[in-house]
Amino acid sequence: MQIQKTLHSGSYAKPFIAELGGKNPTFVCASADLDKAAQGCIKSAFGLTGQKCSALSRLWVHESIYTQFMEKLLTQAKMITIGDPSKKEVYMGPIINARAVDRHLQAISEARALGKIVWGGADLRTQAAFKSGHFVDPTIAELPSTARHFKDEFFSPFLAVTKFNDLEHAIQDANQAEYGLTAGIFSADKNEIDSFMDTIEAGVLYANRASGATTGAWPGVQSFCGWKGSGITGKGGCGPYYVAQFMREQSRSLY
Repeated sequence: MQIQKTLHSGSYAKPFIAELGGKNPTFVCASADLDKAAQGCIKSAFGLTGQKCSALSRLWVHESIYTQFMEKLLTQAKMITIGDPSKKEVYMGPIINARAVDRHLQAISEARALGKIVWGGADLRTQAAFKSGHFVDPTIAELPSTARHFKDEFFSPFLAVTKFNDLEHAIQDANQAEYGLTAGIFSADKNEIDSFMDTIEAGVLYANRASGATTGAWPGVQSFCGWKGSGITGKGGCGPYYVAQFMREQSRSLY
């Protein structure tokens, strides 16, 4: 908003595009391929240590497959290694600074009070192996969707999970967040996928993406745009409307 005020404060307004934050949801439906869903959710939530605008941070799982899916999700999570990111075997390095660590630990503390930590949640600052950087424990927590963990962006490896029994209601619930960057769904039901695509309030959507439930847009192939608090125009980079936003339109009439 400050950039916008600055660029609009001169003799005329100047065009710009801002791709901002995200609080990206995924829905795992009863018909989903659970192995594919678990893989996609873990990669999206914890890749780049969760420090990615498109990272998955809130997850709705259908109640009929919840226990089975969570077992597969935790199996995937337990394979994550933390440490020096220059080493091939390490999946997660440190996060950006001490303030980010404090924000992550505060989210964990609140999650313990409101729900249940199902994986992670440790304070790695107490361990000698992690003294050399701002390391945090990737965390998965079962929480009510009313918790702020489903609304506020932490920009750290924290995944909030809740159950649903009605996809339409779950999507409406997810749309309450101020952000609208990316979103994903895992389902074998075309009607469910169509409903998700038509009603979720986000600019970049994925269905059944095992390589990243809400992440992985290809430059030059998929436009990347944020709705609501995740952007300023609803039009993004790499899409057909990108360059046009920086051009001047001129109408010419010759008689």
